[in-house]
Amino acid sequence: MAIIPKTRAEQRQRRHLRVRKHLAGTPERPRLVVFRSLKHIYAQLVDDTTGRTLMTVSDQGVPAGKKAERSAQVGKAIAEQAKAAGISRVVFDRAGYKYHGRVKAVAEGAREGGLEF
Repeated sequence: MAIIPKTRAEQRQRRHLRVRKHLAGTPERPRLVVFRSLKHIYAQLVDDTTGRTLMTVSDQGVPAGKKAERSAQVGKAIAEQAKAAGISRVVFDRAGYKYHGRVKAVAEGAREGGLEF
């Protein structure tokens, strides 16, 4: 009998693991992972073959604004850094969150910045 998760965090973790079964980042096409806390949002590029985080961006250095606007700027910033490192294609990992709101804003900002999903 399976253990049924009770909290939202446990449910999100299970969704994330379920999605991760099908996604993997490579050096040519790393995984763009989004983490969303109540106050901030973080994006990082991960190479799963070596288990390394290639780069990280958060909204803590971004000027004040609405959370969704800051999230879009995080997406553009990670796209700029990726382009500078020679990465143009990524695999988007929403980490168990709905593709909605701030998570969607990060994805759209990264697309505007030139990343291809």
